[in-house]
Amino acid sequence: MQYNLEIFSPVQPWQHPLFAEKGLNVFIKRDDMIHPLISGNKWRKLKHTLIKAQLLGKTHLVTFGGAYSNHLLATASAAAKFGLASTGFVRGEEVQNDTLFLCRLHGMNLIFTDREAYRNKSLLFEQHFGNDTSAYFIDEGGASPEAVKGCAELVPELPICYDHFFCACGTGTTAAGIITGLHQHQLPTHFHAIPVLKGGGFIRHDINDYLNFEYPYSLHTDYHFGGYAKTTPELLSFIKTFVQSTGILIEPIYTGKMLYAILDLASKDKFAPGSNILAVHSGGMIGLLGMKEKF
Repeated sequence: MQYNLEIFSPVQPWQHPLFAEKGLNVFIKRDDMIHPLISGNKWRKLKHTLIKAQLLGKTHLVTFGGAYSNHLLATASAAAKFGLASTGFVRGEEVQNDTLFLCRLHGMNLIFTDREAYRNKSLLFEQHFGNDTSAYFIDEGGASPEAVKGCAELVPELPICYDHFFCACGTGTTAAGIITGLHQHQLPTHFHAIPVLKGGGFIRHDINDYLNFEYPYSLHTDYHFGGYAKTTPELLSFIKTFVQSTGILIEPIYTGKMLYAILDLASKDKFAPGSNILAVHSGGMIGLLGMKEKF
């Protein structure tokens, strides 16, 4: 069976009075529209992983994530779509939520794992699937050189050359892929990474681990709003206003923080008038359901 893994998403303008005042042209790369569940960077990160698994004759995808992991759901959906089995190791005690319900609905077997054991993912895989020749290890978040390759393929889709490119970061894999694509196509675009974890400076090391070339980029570590999946009334208010004024759904874990950062940096005159700015919407809308009580 040959997998149909072609990917493309549109670019749409983001209109805001501040951008008009500052003379900025801001756009959003709608990777959230790639697939209802394998959306955003998740399909890009899985694309070449699936191709490699197929080449190796693997039919059972084994991966890792937290209880609200978009990656777990994307892997479960991709496995079901292409006729594969899937298992997800879930960090922490057993819980029930919308994300895990959909994982199970797509046929994923879930193994809840205490946090100490979860730290050694290779050992977990070996203990449970070391003798299963059909099983294929996929790291948490889909992080891998194959994922970097898939994310790099976003760049040739761009209709114009942008002055600035923004991306939210959890592991740095997507950022490394986009930087690789910008480098491959020799574009003079300045890349901005927005870590969503508190103390996100470590992301620079994770990004650079994937790069075999020097590339200057900016890392903005002040937009985590308290840490991963943490929010503030200010962030939630921004998201509600954004959704109501654009009709584009965003969540407060990744894309919401990144778009807030762009607006804040624009208010501080960090971009020259006339700049073309692009933000990538990395999907993850199912995770929004798990946070609905916060709104």
